[in-house]
Amino acid sequence: MKLRFVRRSTAASRAFPVAPGATPPKSRRAALAGFEGRAGQAVEVPARSHRLLLVGHDGDLEAAGALAVARLQAQERIAIDARGLPPADAARLAAGARLRAWRFRRFLTQPDPERARLKRIDILVDDRDAAEAAWALLHPGVEGALFARDLVIEPGNVLTPLGFTARLDRLRDAGVAVEVLGPAQLEAAGLAGLLAVGRASMHPPCLAVLRWPGRGGAAPVAFVGKGITFDTGGLCVKPAQGMWEMRADMAGAAACAGAMLALALRKSPAPAVAVLALAENALGADAYRPGDVLRLFSGTTVEIIDTDAEGRLVLADALAWAAAMLRPQAMIDLGTLTGSIVTALGHHMAGLFASDDVLAAHVAAAGAAVDERAWRMPLAPGYRDALDSDIADLRQCGEGRPAPDACHAAAFLREFAGAAPWVHLDIAGVESHEKATDRHAAGPSGWGVRLLDRLVADRFEGLHRTA
Repeated sequence: MKLRFVRRSTAASRAFPVAPGATPPKSRRAALAGFEGRAGQAVEVPARSHRLLLVGHDGDLEAAGALAVARLQAQERIAIDARGLPPADAARLAAGARLRAWRFRRFLTQPDPERARLKRIDILVDDRDAAEAAWALLHPGVEGALFARDLVIEPGNVLTPLGFTARLDRLRDAGVAVEVLGPAQLEAAGLAGLLAVGRASMHPPCLAVLRWPGRGGAAPVAFVGKGITFDTGGLCVKPAQGMWEMRADMAGAAACAGAMLALALRKSPAPAVAVLALAENALGADAYRPGDVLRLFSGTTVEIIDTDAEGRLVLADALAWAAAMLRPQAMIDLGTLTGSIVTALGHHMAGLFASDDVLAAHVAAAGAAVDERAWRMPLAPGYRDALDSDIADLRQCGEGRPAPDACHAAAFLREFAGAAPWVHLDIAGVESHEKATDRHAAGPSGWGVRLLDRLVADRFEGLHRTA
C-alpha cells in the first residue's frame, strides 16, 4: 500500500477531517445528516465530482486518519484532505491511515471481494516538503510497528526461532548489527532457562542480539523481548481452545525488533540494543518438567512449578545476559507474560512494573503520547516472598490459582535485571485486536514499537546529540 503527500489527487473517494465547531464542506447537507464534527463521527455527503466523507475529530488526527481508512477501505485509492492543517497534523493523519490500512495477505490464494482493496492513500497538502519533513519523524515508528505486526501474525510452522532471525535481514539492511547465538553458544554461556524451554522442540532456541550504534559511544538502552514462537504450555499443556493464538507469544520480541528498525530508519543518535530470547515451548521426551531445578545464566537456581510459565524463564536469562554483557544504562523488557494482567487491565493497557520511578514515568509518558498506554503495577516485597523454594533459590511462579501471577512474574524478573533502571511491560491483552474497529485493524497491534521509539527520542537522544 502506497501513501503519498500530494497537492492534487484524482481519487474518487475523499475524506475531510473536521473539528467540532468548524464549518465543513457541504455544511448544510452535513447538518441535515446530524454531523457535528465529534470525534469518531463520520458522514458521507453528496459531492459533484467525488465521494466525500466528513470525519470528525477532537484534535486526535491519527484517529481521524484511521477512521477515514476504515470507512473507505473498499476503494482502491482514496484521498485525505489535509490542506489548511499544519504539516505535523497532516503527518498524524497519514500515520493513522497507514496503521489502519495494514493487512496481511501472504497466505491468501484467492482474491476475496469482501476484503479491503485499498492500494493507495493520497494526503492532500499545501506544502509537500513541509509535510514530508513532518512525516519523516513519524514514518519510522509506523514502519517499525507494521514490521512487528507482520512477525506476530506469521504461523508457528513458518516463524520458528530461526525463521524469526531470517526476518531480521531488513534490520541489517537498515544498519543494525545482528548476532545470533545458537544452542552450542547458549550452552557454553549457561543460559539454561532458554535452553530448557526450547529443548523439546525440533526447532532449536537462540538468542538474537541487535545493535544500533548511535553516536558518542555511551552505554546503550536495552530492549529485551520474550520470543516464544509457539507455546503449547509444555508438559503443563494448554487447553486446545484458543491455543492457535499462541503463535503471537513472541509479540514482545517483535516489538523490540520493530523498535530497533524505527531507530535505524530515523538515524537515532542514541545507542540501543535489543536482546530477543527465541524458543518454541513444545512437548517431547526431552521436555523440562515441573519440579526440575535449573541454574540460570546469573547462577541463580530456580525450581520449576509450571512449564506454561516459560516466558519468565527465557526473559530471566536474557535480562541477566544483557545486564552482564552489555552494561546498559537502562533496560525495558516486553512480553505477553500472564493472563492475570488481562484480568486486571483488560485489553486497554499493558502492565508496567519498575525498579526506577523516573524511568517508569518516562515509559508511561511515551506510551500515552502514542496511544500505547501502560498502568503501573505494584512490585512489593511480598510478591518475591511468595517465590521462596525449599530446594532452590526461588520458585519460577507461585502455586495455586487464582494468584497475582503478573506481580509474581515481575518479582521473579526483578531478580535478574541487575542494577540499571529497569521496566517490565506485560503486554498480554494489548498485543492484538480481536476485531477491527474504526481505530485499529484486526490482528496484531505492534504494541510497544512506537512507545520504545518515543521513549528513546524523549529520554535518551538528548544525551547523545552533537552540534
